Parts: sequence; structure tokens; C-alpha cells
Amino acid sequence: MEKRDFLRVYRDFMDVEGRKIDAKYLKRLKEDIRRFTTEYDVTLDALAKSMRTAMIAHREISLGHHSIEAILLYTLIYKTGTPLSYVEERYGETTAELVEGLMRVYDLYSRKVAVESENFRKLLISFARDVRVIMIMIVERLDTMRNLEGYVESEQQEIAREVSYLYAPLAHRMGLYGIKTELEDLSLKYTSREVYKDIAHKLNETKRSRDAYIKKFIEPVKARLEAEGLKFSIKGRTKSIHSIWNKIRKQQVPFEKVYDLFAIRIIIDCPVEREKAACWQAFSVVTDMYTANTKRLRDWISVPKSNGYESLHVTVMGPEGKWVEVQIRTERMDEVAEKGVAAHWKYKGGKSDSAQMDEWLKNLRDLLEQGTGDEDGADVMNEFKMQLYDDDVFVFTPKGDLHQLHRGATVLDFAFGIHSKIGSQCMGAIVNGKYVSFKYELQNGDQVEVLTSPTQTPRADWLNWTKTSKARSRIKQALKEAEHKEAENGRETLLRRLKNWKLEFDDSLIGRAYRKLGYKTLSDFYVAINQEKVNLLQLRDWFVDGFEQQELPAQPRTADGFEQETELQRITAKDDALVIDRNLKNVDYTLARCCNPIYGDEIFGFVSVTGGIKIHKKDCPNAPQLISRFGYRIVNARWAGGSTGGEYTTTIRIIGRDDIGIVTNITSVISKEPGVNMRSISVDSNAGLFEGTITLVVHQASQLETLFKKIRTIKGVKQIFRV
Repeated sequence: MEKRDFLRVYRDFMDVEGRKIDAKYLKRLKEDIRRFTTEYDVTLDALAKSMRTAMIAHREISLGHHSIEAILLYTLIYKTGTPLSYVEERYGETTAELVEGLMRVYDLYSRKVAVESENFRKLLISFARDVRVIMIMIVERLDTMRNLEGYVESEQQEIAREVSYLYAPLAHRMGLYGIKTELEDLSLKYTSREVYKDIAHKLNETKRSRDAYIKKFIEPVKARLEAEGLKFSIKGRTKSIHSIWNKIRKQQVPFEKVYDLFAIRIIIDCPVEREKAACWQAFSVVTDMYTANTKRLRDWISVPKSNGYESLHVTVMGPEGKWVEVQIRTERMDEVAEKGVAAHWKYKGGKSDSAQMDEWLKNLRDLLEQGTGDEDGADVMNEFKMQLYDDDVFVFTPKGDLHQLHRGATVLDFAFGIHSKIGSQCMGAIVNGKYVSFKYELQNGDQVEVLTSPTQTPRADWLNWTKTSKARSRIKQALKEAEHKEAENGRETLLRRLKNWKLEFDDSLIGRAYRKLGYKTLSDFYVAINQEKVNLLQLRDWFVDGFEQQELPAQPRTADGFEQETELQRITAKDDALVIDRNLKNVDYTLARCCNPIYGDEIFGFVSVTGGIKIHKKDCPNAPQLISRFGYRIVNARWAGGSTGGEYTTTIRIIGRDDIGIVTNITSVISKEPGVNMRSISVDSNAGLFEGTITLVVHQASQLETLFKKIRTIKGVKQIFRV
């Protein structure tokens, strides 16, 4: 680059961007530019490119002084190997973090790493650290595309394809529509030169007639809008070459048959509080004058796009029977549409980003930091590509809160998006008043109420019904935790039995046993013990009589009919009595009606004002209030001794699909359960979902637990719990 050309760029930069930088930092920046260009091999070309990039960042998407400083300093620091601590000391922490992010990103490019590779994860980490790093990357590529003629043919093709694949969609995702359009057009110019030239030539040939038609359309609309008292500007805008090329390809028509080559844009000047009313007022004027195509109405004012884009789009039949697209927005909306996320700063009291982009980056950062359990990062890549290219759906909670998800997301994705616990306990949802399974694919405008059950836990097949990496990673994590917990419980069960049998724990013998039983790992063996799939009595005989004398089955077998000693059985092995406080027996007590405790439930006593004691379950709905307000009246209580046939009334509720015969199947299971009697049953059915309330008489809680296990195996049952 000639020195005079560099000085021209330098003066332009200092006249505008230099005024945005604090005088102290500007002085240091000039010193560094002078020192690095004289003492190190930093070329005028490299500096000029940095300045052009900084000018685009400031003038076209409103990035501030930290970004301007970082763009220039990156070139100086990266090319000279100066440590980042130098930037932090002279320009502050924020600028240094941006420089570090840029260095990480461009270091990948210097090594020619393909964006499809595993190293793309590192690129995404740089993305997630600060949204401004992404924006600087985009404007740097825009400057490159504007000056691509200076590159050799092979580099032009490579850069143009990369821009088309990554940067143009990324700019679109962030709401940088002006930059996105220019990147697409420039990419087409270098990847399909003849197509670009042909469309550009035909657009130029039809410009005069097109301008005349736009004027004919605008003039009466302008007069009506002025009569309505609106302050506005109105103009016609020819669609981009890339957009026209897409229409030619998709519609399989020649250029001459593409009718919507332009759009009319109405930009209204009004206060923020009147924006929606003013836009719909203008919409009313346009649709009164010209017949609207209702199928082509796009309302992004009521529900903005995820990148903040707001506008009303309507297609009307204009003069000469031609369809014309009209875009209606306010000046604020127009600036956000052109400058994307950065424009939000101006309208959010100087905040750094839009809330929606913050949320997007936060989700991405969570995924990267926590991992997904797959080493190749496929889930993260799929998630990011989905966020780049797929449309979004907007769904509402029962309270009217709006949630953004990706197209194809299911109820499970929505549940995990709210909270990991809600996702883990999800058993379906009420969508628009109708019951659906957690496999249901959400649609725009759905109102979703997630149904949960405290007994529900994630299953491996849930991975087939989730689309987002957040949900998938949580499910995988839960499955691993559940398996680990089951193994721990199984090991504790074995240790307890060995102690009862007065046998020593022998690692070598247990190792031989689990291999003989056909288990691949010791963990699998412990899980099987916890699931009662191992006959512990036979295992005991083998420990006593020896491995060779007592053959064990080669494969795990079920333990039907074998009942493992439970904690309840252990603590009720003595006299039958309710023990209150310090081993007080035969105390006057009643069972609380609010929770209906059953023999075997974990309980506590509450001294009533009449002097008697009411027995509550520890998980009684009233327990937190009683304990917090009347802690001095709480006494310990527990069941002790074996049950001698006392009867306890309890009510259960069952929710499930309203399938034929499901109620009959449930009552049949209850009637066959020993020691359980059914007093009453009532069933309601609505929108394919049934809800049954059943009153039972049982002797102890273990009977109810056994019954619950059997009812859950009935096809169609979704949820069962005590009330």
C-alpha cells in the first residue's frame, strides 16, 4: 500500500473513530502504532485493514471504543508476539479480553482448520466469551469481501464459500441484515460470476420502469398516511441479487417471471410507547387501499424474531395487478434490523447486549463447559448448526411467559429448558388444553403446561425424543447418576446381608461370582442386586459351602417371589406400637386427615390445642408451616413393632391415557392385591386424558408401595400418587 493511501485511511479513522476513544487511550494507541510499525514488521496494509474493519464496526453496527481499540491492537499484538498483559495494563481488562478472543479465533485460521472439524469447538468457546468477538469477525470478513479483488482466484473461491457457509448465516442470526445481504451478494459474485453479472445487468435494464412503478405505488399511500397524521419516510428497495437468484432457483422461473423484485418500506417516526399502534395504523391504511394476501402476512411486532427483528410484512395487489411486499416498522425497529444486536445497546440504557442474545450465548456456554458425554462434540455441532440455520418456535407457559425453542423441539426439550429437575420428572404436558406425551413436537403459539411426577426419572429412550444438546446432556448425566446410585445401593444391600450372615466381604470371591453370573462389570452386578435380579440366598450358600460345590446360574434370573428385607421390616421387628418422643407408648393420638399417614410412613407428632397428638407424614403439605410456626409443639414419632392388622384409609390418584379398558385393568390389579380393599372410585375423562381418584384400605405402607409398582406397569398409566 502506498503511504498516501494509508494516510487517507488513517485520517478518516482518527476524524471519526478517534473521537470515540478516551484521550488517554488514544494517545497510547498512536504511540503503539508508531512504535510497532517502526520497530516490528507490522505493514501499512495490515494496519489499514484493521482501521477499515474498526470503521465498519463503529459506523455500521455501532460497536464502541473497546471494540475499536481491540481491532487495532489485535494486529499489533498478534504480529509482534507482545503479551496480553501489555494490553491490559495500558487499555484495561475489557479491551484485553476482546483481543484475546480475536487471537484465539484467528489462530485457528492461521492453521487452516476447517470449521467442520472438532477444533470448531474451540472457535465456539471464543464466540461464547463475548458477543462482540463474533461481530468483529463478521465485519472483518465483510472488509475482506469488499477488497477480494486483490486476492488470487483460489483464495477468492475459498473465502467466498466460507462466507456463504458461516458468516452470512451468522450475520442473519444476529440481525445484521444489511451486512448479511452484502455478504451473500459478494459471495455470489465470486462463486457464480456469470449468474451475478446476468442478474445485475437485467436489474439495471429494468431500473427505469421499476422506479416508475414504485413512484406510482407510493404516492397515494404517502398522501393517506399524511392525512392520518403519521410522521414517516417511505421508499422502494430493490431486493438483493442473491435473494433474486434464490427465487429463480426455488420457483424454477427465468428472471422475467420474478415479479417481487422490490419491496416498499414504511418507516414511522413515533415514541416507543406508540410503536405498535402506529404500525398497525399504517397497515390499516395500506390494506384499505390495496387487497392483501393474508397468507403472506408476517407479524414480527407482536412476537419478534429471536435476533430482535421487529416488522410487519404484508403482500398486497398493487397497480397493474402486481404483487408488492410492504414492510412497516419504526425508526428504532429499522435501526435494530440494520445493526442487529448492537442497536439494542442504544435502546437498553447502554447495556452491552440484547437479553435474547445473552440467553443464546449463555446456553451455548453451558453446553461447552459441561460437555455432552460424547468426545467428538457432535451434539454441540448439531446444536450450533440448528441455531444458525433452522427457524424458531415460540411457546407460552400457562402464565403467558414466552419461551424460544428451535424447530423440532419436543415437550422434553421445553421441560429441560425450564429446569433440569422439571425435565427429569416430566411425564407429559397439557398443550392448548389437551394432554400430549413428552414426545410431542412443539408448534408456534402452543401453550404448554408440563406434567411432572416425583417418581419419574429419565430413561435411555428419552434421547430419541430430544433435539437440544442441553436436554440430551442432562439425560445422559442423570442416567449415569442413577446407575451409580443403584450400584451403591446394591453394594450396601450385599454388605448388609453379609454382615447379617456373619460373613466377611471378599473382593476376589465377589469378582468370581459376578463373572460367573455373566455380568460384564462389578457395577452391573451391584445394579442387578439392587433390582433384585440376583438370588442372594444362593449367593450366601456359595459363600458358605464354596464356589465349586454350589453352582450358580450362568445368567441373571428374576427374583419373583423373593422379598428382600426392607428398612421398614427391620424397624418394625419388635412390638406393635406407635412410639412417640422418648419411647413413650400408649399415648392418645389421632391420624391427621390432611395427609392420612399409613403404618410404615415416616411421621412426626404435633401437640394439638386439645392436648392430644396428631400424627402427620413428614412430607405432609402442612409440615413446613407447622414446623416453622410451631416448632415447640413438634415431637418425634415412629412406628415400632410388627403390624397386627390395623386398617388405614388412604386416597390415591391415577393419571393416564383414556384407553379402552384401562380402568378395568387398574381395578383388577387392586382387587387381586392381598390386604388391600377398595372403598370407592371416581373417574373423569377429558381430551384423551383420564384422572381416577380411588379410596383404599391397607394395613401398612409397604402394601401401597407394592401396589404402585404393579399399577405403573399397566400400559397407559402416566402418574400415580397419594393425596
